[in-house]
Amino acid sequence: MACSIKDVVPSLFCFFYLLISSTASKDINQECRELRCGRHGPSIRFPFKLKGIHPDHCAYRTGFDLSCTTENETVLELPVSVKLFVSKIDYQSQMLHLYDPTRSLLKRLQFLNLSGSPFSFVFRHWYSPFQDYSFFNCSRTFHLWESNQYPVFLSEAGHQIVALDSSSPIDESPSLFACTKMYNVSSFPLHILYKNHDIQFRWSSPKLECGSCKEEGKMCGWKMNTSEPQTLCFPKHRDRGPSTGQVATGVVLSSCLLAIVVLALYEAYISDKLDRENQIRIKKFMEDYKALKPTRFSYADIKRITNQFKEELGQGSYGTVFKGKLSNEILVAVKVLNETKGNGEEFINEVGTIGKIHHINVVRLVGFCADGFRRALVYEFLPNGSLQKFIASADSKTLFLGWEKLQGIALGVAKGLEYLHRGCDQRILHFDIKPHNILLDHNFNPKICDFGLSKMCSKDQSAVSMTTARGTIGYIAPEVFSRNFGNVSYKSDVYSFGMLLLEMVGGRKNIDGKDDNAVEAYYPDWIHNLLEDGEDLRISIEGEERSKIAKKLATVGLWCIQWHPVDRPSMEVVLQMLDGKEDNLKIPPNSFDFTGTRPNASMPERRPRQQELDVISEVHEEIEEINDLQGK
Repeated sequence: MACSIKDVVPSLFCFFYLLISSTASKDINQECRELRCGRHGPSIRFPFKLKGIHPDHCAYRTGFDLSCTTENETVLELPVSVKLFVSKIDYQSQMLHLYDPTRSLLKRLQFLNLSGSPFSFVFRHWYSPFQDYSFFNCSRTFHLWESNQYPVFLSEAGHQIVALDSSSPIDESPSLFACTKMYNVSSFPLHILYKNHDIQFRWSSPKLECGSCKEEGKMCGWKMNTSEPQTLCFPKHRDRGPSTGQVATGVVLSSCLLAIVVLALYEAYISDKLDRENQIRIKKFMEDYKALKPTRFSYADIKRITNQFKEELGQGSYGTVFKGKLSNEILVAVKVLNETKGNGEEFINEVGTIGKIHHINVVRLVGFCADGFRRALVYEFLPNGSLQKFIASADSKTLFLGWEKLQGIALGVAKGLEYLHRGCDQRILHFDIKPHNILLDHNFNPKICDFGLSKMCSKDQSAVSMTTARGTIGYIAPEVFSRNFGNVSYKSDVYSFGMLLLEMVGGRKNIDGKDDNAVEAYYPDWIHNLLEDGEDLRISIEGEERSKIAKKLATVGLWCIQWHPVDRPSMEVVLQMLDGKEDNLKIPPNSFDFTGTRPNASMPERRPRQQELDVISEVHEEIEEINDLQGK
């Protein structure tokens, strides 16, 4: 868990106080005393220092830093994260003896550059001359007789790393044809790459003239405050007061402590200010929530609400829906819109329509996010999901809700549509009514959702202009495709609602997706023939009353899907039909029998879509659509 500066200031104050107190009485040579990582490890003294224990001035310069592992091994870290283990430090000849059990040198060899390091490789004459080499990654296993020609330095599961003199032609090395060249290195002693082989480094500066120091029982160290590097012999113990350097160290530490205290006070002030602002935001949100006003969230809020997008509820063409939590009592569904889809029309439609209306049968928009290119919509959470999974087939006993419940759902959807068409200041056309867009709460009350394709118009407007067909195939009214059937209007939603009713009755989709030619199952014609002949709907129905409900839903659905908009009822009339008795409903004329012959009533006939219709060309003028929406 992260903590702020103000939480650790007391501890830091005690630490710096003890550090300053101990520094004032500590001898500089005691600070730079000889140390070891383990009992048998090499001694660490000037020009080296032990990280975390020796102060910086105990080392000659950067690069002479050693550290200890948890197993008390002494480690030298070279540039590009190469860690070598130190076995011996020869201060007399100024040489380091190292080994590489983790093979980090081989794995990072191509990035190694010792030009900025105080160390250089030791040349061992004939045994390992400095040469240029090429390294290869091979998927094959080299035999023992090849190891002299191609030294193998790393053998892991599935591959080996071998080296070849760069002056040797690769064409003359057929064994390397199955290998991939990795990199070249120049002027390199190849022998040091063998596992656990002794690696020798030499440092040339500073020249330590400490031979007499050991004989005199003194320590060899670095002379401070000189323009030229010098080494001197220091006594191991000195009985005098704090030096100028110690006083300077105390001043620096005191300054640091003062700076930390000031920062802690500033952070406390900022934190308190942020807490007050957050409280105000929470209070405003709760007021907005109670007043049914959508709240604007930041993208950070969205990540917090969804717990870093942990639980996915589903995906659509415009985004992904995640489950979220505003509080322990308030659950939400967060739809994160795709940044690459569209130009924001769906987002504007949702916020501009559903954000302004409130109805028991329309899903509630709790809030939205418009943070740069990131957009999201926050809805109330409906635990029973969409209607689609409950209308698979009436013959199925697993998810079938019962005809009374289905009638209640149909009535609720009709009330929601009637409110959109007549109950708002402007008429709202949904254009995508289908089972997936009908959500059910814990009591299976329906709520219309997904207003991404919706349009707004005045109530006295008899037709709506559209630049492209919109909706889902199987639920789109004919006039949306072709003006031969009439103008696009609120009657287009009535058609989609009728298809929804027929699917609720028959429990089957309006499109057979298995046909490459997109042939529609001509289900409405089949239902019409059964009703006209007085036959049952071939659906498992218990009791005469339930049979009447199914026939009523089917009859109302057939009225709603008449080809021409003028022949369809308004949603106000649809509500009256659903509330009335089934015996008072007349079967509408069959507008689907184009051939003059009736299909066999035993099963639905499949007919291809009418290809002679004048299909509206899709002109994608999204920007013009958004401007039109905002203007209205």
